Amino acid sequence: MKEMNDLFDDLPEPPEAHPALEDTAALLALLERWVARGWLRALDRALALFLQREVPDAPAPLLLAAALASHQLGRGHVCLDLAATLAAPDLALSMPPEGDDLSDPPPLPSEVLGGLTLERWQQALAHPELVADAAQGAPGHTPLVRGAATPDHPHQGPRLYLRRYWQYEQEIRSRIAARLGRTEAAPDADTLATALDALFSTNVEIDWQKAACALAARSPFAVITGGPGTGKTTTVVKLLALLQALALGSPEPDSTRALRIRLAAPTGKAAARLNDSIAGQVKDLSLVELAGAVGQQGVDIPTLRSSIPTEVTTLHRLLGSRPDTRHFRHHTDNPLALDVLVIDEASMVDIEMMAAVLSALPSRARLVLLGDKDQLASVEAGAVLGDLCQRAEGGHYTPATCDWLERMTGTPVPERYEDAGGQPLDQAIAMLRVSHRFDAQSGIGRLAEAVNRPLGLQDQQESQNEKAAQKAKKRAVREIFQQGYADIARLALADADDPALDRLVVSGDPAGFANSGEGRTDRRGEPIAPPLGYCHYLEMLRSKRPDSSTFGEGEARQPFDDWARAVLEAHGRFQLLCALRKGPWGIEGLNPRIGRALRRAGWLQASDQKLERGWFEGRPVLVTRNDYGLGLMNGDIGIALAVPDARQPGRKLLRVAFPASDGSGKIKWVLPSRLQAVETVFAMTVHKSQGTEFTHTTLLLPDAPNPILTRELVYTGITRARDWLTVVETGRGMLDEAVTREVMRVSGLGRL
Repeated sequence: MKEMNDLFDDLPEPPEAHPALEDTAALLALLERWVARGWLRALDRALALFLQREVPDAPAPLLLAAALASHQLGRGHVCLDLAATLAAPDLALSMPPEGDDLSDPPPLPSEVLGGLTLERWQQALAHPELVADAAQGAPGHTPLVRGAATPDHPHQGPRLYLRRYWQYEQEIRSRIAARLGRTEAAPDADTLATALDALFSTNVEIDWQKAACALAARSPFAVITGGPGTGKTTTVVKLLALLQALALGSPEPDSTRALRIRLAAPTGKAAARLNDSIAGQVKDLSLVELAGAVGQQGVDIPTLRSSIPTEVTTLHRLLGSRPDTRHFRHHTDNPLALDVLVIDEASMVDIEMMAAVLSALPSRARLVLLGDKDQLASVEAGAVLGDLCQRAEGGHYTPATCDWLERMTGTPVPERYEDAGGQPLDQAIAMLRVSHRFDAQSGIGRLAEAVNRPLGLQDQQESQNEKAAQKAKKRAVREIFQQGYADIARLALADADDPALDRLVVSGDPAGFANSGEGRTDRRGEPIAPPLGYCHYLEMLRSKRPDSSTFGEGEARQPFDDWARAVLEAHGRFQLLCALRKGPWGIEGLNPRIGRALRRAGWLQASDQKLERGWFEGRPVLVTRNDYGLGLMNGDIGIALAVPDARQPGRKLLRVAFPASDGSGKIKWVLPSRLQAVETVFAMTVHKSQGTEFTHTTLLLPDAPNPILTRELVYTGITRARDWLTVVETGRGMLDEAVTREVMRVSGLGRL
């Protein structure tokens, strides 16, 4: 017995619990210090304080979990993963916030949670007044819901939700599953195959665009994903033509009416871009063979073409947003009047909006999600498209689906995409795998591919452990820059005052590219203009300014509309993207710096005060909030231009010119005083750039590690470039740091 006691005496003592986990007053004081430091939001502490006031006996670990769960929402996570938090406690807070020098810090989360076990934390959450159990259907109205691993989802550990977000997750899960389980007859197989052949030429290898149309035509829920230039918009236009042709040519009684189809996107900018793209493609789409391929008598071509919608709206406008509320006019009890809904840029749709869309859809309506699964997820909580497309790379089509696809497309599905254990969701997802924008000679395409490649797909011998895989990926990215591609350049700044950045933003620094950017041609053999900087649009502003002294209406305004259109088009030739908002390498520091560089070069006339907080001619602005009164959407870009003042001849006043969002090419002129939610956009965050592309894109990385610096951010920034890309590093190794860190959005959606 003595020997046994001696053995126990040698065991290490369990770490003592931090005072903040024993006393709620100490915890609230600690949360206050975290808030003051910027590591936690005041909203998160307020939730813990509210729960403590309502239920005074709530244990401190429960209140801490509630504050952290709330904080995760602000960082894009749907819930708090308890085990992952204990494994890496300091990642649970926003550390370090931009600009924090980490001097005299409060206790780190690792210090607080070091003595807390998962078992004890779960025991603290067993409080029926505050926490309900998801496994039991989360009965009652508790503010928190605890989810646990289940036989169906063993990879998901214990999680804590705010109830509203647990309900969003359940809404999405149940409504998608219901659509996947619908068994009504798909289109007649022979008719569908004939119609597909009319839209697509036959290839030796499988045409993934054709396969995507086939899968989406037979399923009430479908996802079409793919990288830039893979033809997502082309595919969806052909899909809409296919669906309308099948509907108009149907032999069923009372069914020969056109489908009610709506197109939507999360932001106004994305909606306008899709609007322009679809309008042109519908106009040019050949429908002769398709019209004759369906129905005994075929389909009238003008009727078919006019039934394919070209107008794209925002999701907020589609659902009918209500001022000062989270609710919409359309919901389960007042569904949308439509048969098909297509959502573009679906990677930007957060969990709350996706739940609202699904609840407002009629039960028999078809939903098609379109987007790049590898782009940055929404700024708000959730990564719905990413969750749904976790298995898209591997296909996972069942043998029955593969046989059916071969019959529809005329070509077999490669064996590597077949999986006898494929899930119902897998059969509704199509990934477009061939880029028509970037070919083998494109450094932009090769770099995007290297950055986007998951660590798990590296060479087997190099992937024996995570460090080896990371080294292999860093080496692959570096080699792209060493291979002399003509369309990419890399710039390393010596310090914060390096004038190389000023040269880049002013002129585009063509000398940084091979042959100074000369001699390149596109796929049609047309010459590609050398890379440009911001001086290009400012030169257009000067040289194209109308001689007219009257800024009138109708024809009298046409010269100014033409001028504004030319300036806006020229502005899209270059854009600097960055990761951060604050600090010298965020938009708050870069925008005035770029303005001063353009002023020194003689392109702008504005004081430092105006460059930072005022209006000046040539100022590019980004709309940051939808303004339905002005018809401006979040993401719209306009430029301040000086036009004649009709009330005071000889004088000029500033108006901001925006391109109309309806694809008409018209110009909307707005007085600066009417714009309440805009910011200067010489520099734009990568998040804000989604849904757009620029002829020459510069991606600037910060000089220190930051949680926001991830593979997805770098990939999204790279793929905003159409012809030219410059990657700017302000700190050594930041590109390596970014490409090996992936966004890990915590949610319980997992696999449906």
